[in-house]
Parts: sequence; structure tokens; C-alpha cells
Amino acid sequence: MSAVFSALATSADGYITGPDPSPDQALGRGGGVLFDWYFDGDTPSRLFDGFRLAAASAEVFDAAAERIGAVIAGRTTYDHSGGWGDGGPHPTAALVVLSHRPAPANAQCQTFVATGIADAIAVAREAAAGRDVALMGSGMIRAALDARLLDEVIIHQVPVLLGGGTPLFQPGPEPVGLRLRSVVPAPGVTHLHYDIQDREIRK
Repeated sequence: MSAVFSALATSADGYITGPDPSPDQALGRGGGVLFDWYFDGDTPSRLFDGFRLAAASAEVFDAAAERIGAVIAGRTTYDHSGGWGDGGPHPTAALVVLSHRPAPANAQCQTFVATGIADAIAVAREAAAGRDVALMGSGMIRAALDARLLDEVIIHQVPVLLGGGTPLFQPGPEPVGLRLRSVVPAPGVTHLHYDIQDREIRK
């Protein structure tokens, strides 16, 4: 079965946007710095046109991107991103949006699911055709953790303190154990890859 994972750029104090994200300012105040490493190198991405990363970052970024057959985003992420113009955040992957509100009239190539994270993941796995499913947004990560459906977390940690914004991990009902798989330092970012462990940390 395909894996479910997230791979998001995050500040050192744990935020994936700066303060006050909105449709007019999707990354919040100061949040654009989280993505400088996409364009600060000499190695072009194999998948994303215009991305030029440091060699170490390009290897990590493209390895994760090549796994993805479908992306699940929440409605806030979708709205703040302008619906990706009826496309998606990934150049080839299908987009599934978990939302209790109706899909916009122009959303012809995206799939909307209103019945919870488990159903959204099932739909995404079918669309992914054997590839993995990536989650976008802290709400999706929290829902998948609570449903015990998240397998891995990749954190592209940028050395900045944003002081507020959207946290990568929203508060949850119980501890979640992580097992470090790899650490890859690169200019302007450190790539941390974790496997999800037991949902209770054992003493």
C-alpha cells in the first residue's frame, strides 16, 4: 500500500507560514523566507521548472517529489493558494481537497471530499496509482496523525524564527513518537526525515 507522508518547509520555531496568512498573503508576514532555498542553488529540479537548489537539497527534494501520485490539501490551504488554477501544487500529481464546503464551479480537475481524512486518503491512493500520497497543511497532518494514517514526516527546517504563524503540528490528544531516518544539511535548510512510531511514547 502506498505511504502517506508530509514534506513541508518549516521555520526553526515550527511554523509553515508567517503570522496572518490569507488569500492575499498565503505565506503570512515574512513566510516567503521558508522557500528561499528553492532558488538559491545551481542544481535544477528534475520535476519543478524554475527551481534551482543546492545539490544536496535537490536530491532530497526531488526524491520526495518523485514519490508523489496525489496530494491532499485542506480548504484553507486551497483557498489561500487560489485553488492552483484548477491544477495542484505538484506538476503531475492529482489533487484531493478535504472540505465541508462545496467545490468552486471552476474546480473541474480536482476532487473534493467532505467525509473525513480516511476517505480523502482512500480517494488519493486510488488516484495515485501506486505512488505515495502527500499531505499539505497542518490540519491535514493533525487529522492523519489522529487517525493513525500518517507514515512519515519530512521537515525542511529553515534557520529562521518567524515568531508566529501556522504551526506544522497542531496540538493533539496524545504524544506521537518519531524515529529519525536521516538528516541532510544543506545551504539555508536542513532536511529531517522521520518515521512515525507508536502513538504513545513508552516509558
